[in-house]
Amino acid sequence: MKYPKILTIQDISCVGQCSLTVALPILSACGIETCILPSAVLSTHTAGFTGFTVRDLTPDMPGIKAHWMKEGILFDAIYTGYLGSTEQIGYVAEFFRDTAAPGCRKIVDPAMADNGSLYPAFDMEYVEAMKGLCGKADFLVPNITEACFLTGVEYRTEYDRAYIDRLLAGLTGLGCKNVILTGVSYAPGKTGVVVFENGCYAYYEHEKLPNSCHGTGDIYASAFVGALVRGKTAFDAARIAADYTVACIRFTGTLENHWYGAAFEPVLPELIQALN
Repeated sequence: MKYPKILTIQDISCVGQCSLTVALPILSACGIETCILPSAVLSTHTAGFTGFTVRDLTPDMPGIKAHWMKEGILFDAIYTGYLGSTEQIGYVAEFFRDTAAPGCRKIVDPAMADNGSLYPAFDMEYVEAMKGLCGKADFLVPNITEACFLTGVEYRTEYDRAYIDRLLAGLTGLGCKNVILTGVSYAPGKTGVVVFENGCYAYYEHEKLPNSCHGTGDIYASAFVGALVRGKTAFDAARIAADYTVACIRFTGTLENHWYGAAFEPVLPELIQALN
């Protein structure tokens, strides 16, 4: 098996099971050399904690890239998650251009919104910048809210296949041919993932659990990227990531007072088994 090298660019919350503290162990468990570029360091994530500290690492990005270029360091895949500003989006585009090995797969999780609203740190200027980055990607991994902001389609909680097709058309219109659209529910008690690859639609449906956890989008995207880079088809990678995320949510529901994230670590053996 080839030993691929991936770069993931997103923030790191020291406590909270999201972003890099999710991506690094999941990608490593997938058997991939995982290099990181933290966009910011937070003492905890921002959902439910108060008084957290934040250090913006935007000024460090150009120097890191210059050093890597001097050392001839290139990556077989680049995967982006939460980015803190439009300036960071611009720098990430430069990493796409300058640190990608031949055949590098670029995966963008436009982590900026959920449940019909943008995260508090973002505005429409950020959305416009994210559209440009999405156009440079090989795969997009948005949820429905993010897809709506990226396409200008109104957000709905009830919809049909025609609505999803509008979202897919708008997303691929940004320039990326392949979309993994998460949280697509056509029936009560069920949800799933749409895999739209080079114009072909496929849907993987799975159980919708009553409990939800912070950081499951990061878990899903990381598992998808890990499976994809390991050589799985986009549909199989989407299926593996969905099953793993559901298993993480289910396990977390058995714990007391684990409100700040999903307990993904005890379930990693299931992901490894699915990959092998």
